[in-house]
Amino acid sequence: MVVSASPAPDAATLLPADEPTRYIADDRQALDAARQVANAAAPNAMLRDRQRQYPLQELALFSQLGLGGISVPRQYGGPGLSFATLAEVFRLISAVDPALGQIPQNHFGLIQLLRDAASESQKQRIFNAVLTGQRIGNGGPEKNSKHTLEMHTRLQPTTDGLRLNGDKFYSTGALFAHLVAVKALDERQQPVLTLIPSPATGLEIVDDWSGIGQRTTASGTVRLRDVKVDPANVISLLPLAEKPTIQGAVSQLIQAAIDAGIAQGALDEAAQFIREHSRPWVDAGVDRNADDPYILADVGRLSIELSAANALLRRAALTLDEVDRRPVTAESAAAASIAVAEAKVLTTEVALLTSEKLFEWSGSRATLAEHGLDRHWRNARTHTLHDPVRWKYHAIGDYYLNGHFPARHSWI
Repeated sequence: MVVSASPAPDAATLLPADEPTRYIADDRQALDAARQVANAAAPNAMLRDRQRQYPLQELALFSQLGLGGISVPRQYGGPGLSFATLAEVFRLISAVDPALGQIPQNHFGLIQLLRDAASESQKQRIFNAVLTGQRIGNGGPEKNSKHTLEMHTRLQPTTDGLRLNGDKFYSTGALFAHLVAVKALDERQQPVLTLIPSPATGLEIVDDWSGIGQRTTASGTVRLRDVKVDPANVISLLPLAEKPTIQGAVSQLIQAAIDAGIAQGALDEAAQFIREHSRPWVDAGVDRNADDPYILADVGRLSIELSAANALLRRAALTLDEVDRRPVTAESAAAASIAVAEAKVLTTEVALLTSEKLFEWSGSRATLAEHGLDRHWRNARTHTLHDPVRWKYHAIGDYYLNGHFPARHSWI
């Protein structure tokens, strides 16, 4: 059941029945597909943000082109493409519409989690569904818990099978998903992941996301009231606490790629606005605002900072690719997390600074609602709040100075 403030999508109808999902076989095909999605999303990106219209056609195209399956490992029928390609796919799409970029974010994070925690039969079945175009959405953390890792949602055995009860928030992708992934505690108080086919009796997806930015991600509430759960769709998460993995680093890599895309989109649109719509400051002594020496210096500096952020993003992705080629150790997992954290620091800072500076460069005219330039800052400020940069500085410093490994979760 969907409770919606705007026309609610049916996940099954987002993928046209007469258009089978394509199979992406290599990096070039993936990047070409990402550019195709970005080109399709560009014309109405500002309007979708202003009117809070979901990118349904663009998301359907994302699935139909096969982008949802690019991380499925080769032994399960997928192409098993690199993390470098995955990051670039998200960066390209997010430069145009970061809300569209964020919707499948948890889909890929969950694919990595399934690689590490699911049984062979579960991986075969779920990855096959992904390759046919099915999307996995996130029944997110809990809004009223002490912190993001605390859970009150429970999976309990009854005389009528397993039943799931609880409330989730920040459930990005759930509204558009074929499978909703929900973390809970079982009767032994052990963490599990449940996969709920949507729609399902007792599963209520509430379209109540009201964030100032990333307005069309539908990152709202999931209510679970005696939802029946197939035991075959229950995955123990206890092994993840007992062994090193790169699951958290992969999740953070995608976050950083989205922020890098936000920065690129803000810089591109700022440059166009400066050239075409703004006028120079009276004391600048130039005919065009694009020739103002202070603006030239600012744009140059931020272009360099964005290039540095993109370089660290690619280095982090290549580090993940290298770590993923052999059994993950505590040392290699830590190195991967730190490499990604370094990239995330820069992508966060350059996204925030560029989306703010574009107003200073462009003048008062840039604040007019019809230009929609405010969406860049709103998106940057909202998305970068997933995890505080101050704790990344702390983790990076503690790693290099004291040799301490970062915490094993999805937010470092």
